[in-house]
Amino acid sequence: MGIDDKWLLPEGIEELAPPQAAQLEALRRRLLDCYAGWGYELVMPPFIEYLESLQSGTGEDLDRQTFKLTDPLSGRAIGLRADMTLQAARIDARLLQRNTPVRLCYLGTVLRAFADSFGASRAPLQIGAELYGHAGIESDIEIISLMLETLRLTGLDEVILDLGHVGVYRSLAQAAGLGEEQESRFFDALQRKAVPEINALLDEWQLADDVSRALASLPHLHGGREVLDQARTQLQGFADALAAIDGLARIEAALSGGGTSSLRLHFDLAELRGYRYQTGVVFAAFVDGHGQEIARGGRYDDIGRVFGRARPATGFSADLKVLVALSGALDEKPRSDAILAPAVGNAALDEAIRSLRESGETVIRALPDRDGNEAAPSCARRLVEENGTWVVVQSQG
Repeated sequence: MGIDDKWLLPEGIEELAPPQAAQLEALRRRLLDCYAGWGYELVMPPFIEYLESLQSGTGEDLDRQTFKLTDPLSGRAIGLRADMTLQAARIDARLLQRNTPVRLCYLGTVLRAFADSFGASRAPLQIGAELYGHAGIESDIEIISLMLETLRLTGLDEVILDLGHVGVYRSLAQAAGLGEEQESRFFDALQRKAVPEINALLDEWQLADDVSRALASLPHLHGGREVLDQARTQLQGFADALAAIDGLARIEAALSGGGTSSLRLHFDLAELRGYRYQTGVVFAAFVDGHGQEIARGGRYDDIGRVFGRARPATGFSADLKVLVALSGALDEKPRSDAILAPAVGNAALDEAIRSLRESGETVIRALPDRDGNEAAPSCARRLVEENGTWVVVQSQG
């Protein structure tokens, strides 16, 4: 590598310079303060863990995304976290061990071997919240509402919320008696909404008519509120599927009455993101002009079982760098209201600077043998001595 290439970073790895880093940090503080106000306690899981702990119960997708290496101290395989959800579940199950509902939040860098989409970061700054110990739809509503509040505080008001429920397909697959290989084949076709392929599979398997019709209807059950009514008609006789539909209806009613008039709801009963470990409601947020989801989550009641304590759980996560970029905050010009102080040594000046900084002001002290002009563009004010007192005045010109 030549000297001109030493500044290059790996593909999908980025850095933030001033003022972007400060703007992202300001949003981080705002969101964590918001979560604290909702009762969510901050946790800080480690960046690196033994591989079996880091990937327990999460399936092949996360295994593919995880950077793996060998611990020189123990000789065991370790990995760099690609997601923090499982880590939070372990903290609830092993460290806290409370019998009451637990609300946790987190924020930290995760590292992924491959970007989730073209041009996406391989080192997202993952922010999220999880609610453990309550199985009711009310906790799903709370988590979705907190996700929407996160987007609102980021400046993203025009949100499209995509809602589904893995319990619909899971209950139908069970009623059909699909084997593991059959379920996998149908799942793959359903995710692609490949209707001819779905129909061909159903013809091949010769399922009962009512089950076959119900499974065949899934790729068509997407759209607005009317989808729930259509699903009730199409899935008559499948109690577990209808219970899942009722849960989605309760979420729709709660969000529609929650003052989020700009929220657009979209239902998709063939959307099964996280199917391998999700157990109930699944959801994702989108905004116009951005093809990828900007936040997502769902219910995953069994994820703590690998740590010896399966509790009901629901949560969401997002990449803070994506949120702040979409909000336009990174395009803002840097602040220009700092105060320029002279370089002279003076006890009264030192005290004035300290007092201003403690009050929240930004004070930049000029350096000896420099005239301070290099700092002037970011300093709209100056600290000057008038009649033995140091006072702040507007800069001239």
